Amino acid sequence: MQTRVVQLEEGKENGISVRSGQYKAFPSKLLLLLGFFLAFAITVFIISVSTIKYVGIQSVVTTVTNSFVPCRDDESNGLSKWIQPPVVLMHNMSDEELLWRASFWPRRKQYPFKRVPKIAFMFLTKGPLPLALLWERFLKGHKGLYSVYIHPHPSFTAKFPANSVFHRRQIPSQVAEWGRMSMCDAEKRLIANALLDISNEWFVLVSESCIPLYNFTTIYSYLSHSKHSFMGAFDDPGPFGRGRYNQNMNPEVPITKWRKGSQWFEINRDLAATIVKDTLYYPKFKEFCRPACYVDEHYFPTMLTIEKPAVLANRSLTWVDWSRGGPHPATFGRSDVTESFFRKIFDGRNCNYNGRNSSICSLFARKFAPSALEPLLHIAPKILGF
Repeated sequence: MQTRVVQLEEGKENGISVRSGQYKAFPSKLLLLLGFFLAFAITVFIISVSTIKYVGIQSVVTTVTNSFVPCRDDESNGLSKWIQPPVVLMHNMSDEELLWRASFWPRRKQYPFKRVPKIAFMFLTKGPLPLALLWERFLKGHKGLYSVYIHPHPSFTAKFPANSVFHRRQIPSQVAEWGRMSMCDAEKRLIANALLDISNEWFVLVSESCIPLYNFTTIYSYLSHSKHSFMGAFDDPGPFGRGRYNQNMNPEVPITKWRKGSQWFEINRDLAATIVKDTLYYPKFKEFCRPACYVDEHYFPTMLTIEKPAVLANRSLTWVDWSRGGPHPATFGRSDVTESFFRKIFDGRNCNYNGRNSSICSLFARKFAPSALEPLLHIAPKILGF
């Protein structure tokens, strides 16, 4: 410091005018003040940064936490995602994912909400529904008591007006080949999609050539009061029954439980869940029941005979005419639809219903060609009751 003062004083002698006393005092005070200010500024900066980091993290955590709370609040009773049917039937689930999801079902009989049981009409089709107008009339006025599901060829897209019961009722589909496991896969796909609606209680498999034989109220009452589900499951000792059995299916599928039945059925929710959860019998049928073993005639009847035999009525609800012979039943067109034709279906038949004889044995009939639609619409009010 002294050296600096000397140099400044020498400068005065050289003609530089400087007030040396004031100059010496000012820099030391200024430096001291600047030092304090700098230290204070650094301290404030460090505290501010730490505070911002802490408060910022807390703010983010609070924001994230708050963003999840409304999601829980939106589920007013905590059951909405379980009891509300899917708004859109088309989805990206694989078959394995779908069957796994559909295998969830309540173990308790009582429901903690008002549940109105519905009939799920499952249409397994090649493409269009030529008899859709008849089904529209049949279902009219009964909204909330039924659901509709359509499994067509994957290349087909159903197009129905917004006011149709078939509007947007197509499910993701795959090719189904007659007599092969892909046909049962399609049926399981329909059942699984229908199970996603907790209100569906009865599951009816029909084709595009099927028609209802009674009005909706009669059919709903018949199914809802029945003690059994309607699937044919009989022991046929001949070549088209036990003759199709493969010994490699033992021990899971013994020949004593081998059954045959119609492809078209009605089952309750418990049996539907039993079908979609199956992983024991499916591999056996897929590997060892191939044409001339037609798996769609044996898989479900045999499996349910093993698992739930007491609830099967051992008959189908769908009437068909095999009198003409051949691998397929008779098809009926415009000229066949007469009052006398339906009297042959209704009259002279008796069957067991809840342990008693009943004259109502079939609720549906097939096969009807597209040309039969017009006379069916004409005759339905008088003969079919709708």
